[in-house]
Amino acid sequence: MKQLESALQAECVKWFRLQYPGYAGVFFSVPNGGMRNRGTAIRMKREGLLPGVSDLILLVPRGEYHGLCIEMKHGKGRQTKHQKAFEEAVESQGYRYVVVGGFLEFAREIQWYLTS
Repeated sequence: MKQLESALQAECVKWFRLQYPGYAGVFFSVPNGGMRNRGTAIRMKREGLLPGVSDLILLVPRGEYHGLCIEMKHGKGRQTKHQKAFEEAVESQGYRYVVVGGFLEFAREIQWYLTS
């Protein structure tokens, strides 16, 4: 994850935990990126690492959705083919998937989701 995207995600997580402390235990990041040595990468794949999993997941059902998956993108960032495949997979199972590019977009999406 690029520095600016990482800072954006950290800001969003901090805000979420302050606004919705009751959901802190069911809102988490998925550390799929980052540099790893070959042995660690192999072990993680054996343990179930799945390329393309969204950056943040909220395991709270609302309305027609079983939960919310959030992919963070900063600037001109675009989804990878693995991220698009994950989006299709989770949407087919009744989850909402969104790509957000800024704090306000993140906050609006969370507020909409948790009040619907």
